[in-house]
Amino acid sequence: MALEKGITANGAGYNGTQWNILGQVYFPKAVSEDSFAFETNSAPGQFVPVHIHPTQDEFILVQEGELDLKLDGKWFKAKAGDLVRMPRGIPHGYFNKSETPCRALFWVSPAGKLEDLFKQLHDKSDIGEIVRLSAEHDVDFLPPEAND
Repeated sequence: MALEKGITANGAGYNGTQWNILGQVYFPKAVSEDSFAFETNSAPGQFVPVHIHPTQDEFILVQEGELDLKLDGKWFKAKAGDLVRMPRGIPHGYFNKSETPCRALFWVSPAGKLEDLFKQLHDKSDIGEIVRLSAEHDVDFLPPEAND
């Protein structure tokens, strides 16, 4: 799939798409075979547990607020304007431990199966099902103690 030219408006997803993934709002921004970009909006206390993308490099550009990141077993803090680089195969998770919302632009390369995964996770709440679907789409969650 080739990258479609154009602009995806601030606070919106392309073609008006948005997903609710465990309470966080995700807006797809651009997709092609080579890359998939999406915006997240994380309220205080929201997070994505430590996981691995074995076939994708992932990046986060924090736009507003801050995120605490567990990256390869160590804790880091990313603030507005910071770019986080997460090479494929490296365990990582992000956590909004602050008292303010965080908005960030994420992208992965290559796109892989991530957009399809987000479509399937929309409005799901069963954690076991989310972990199973994620593994089928090349996203492997680590045991809960990896988040400590």
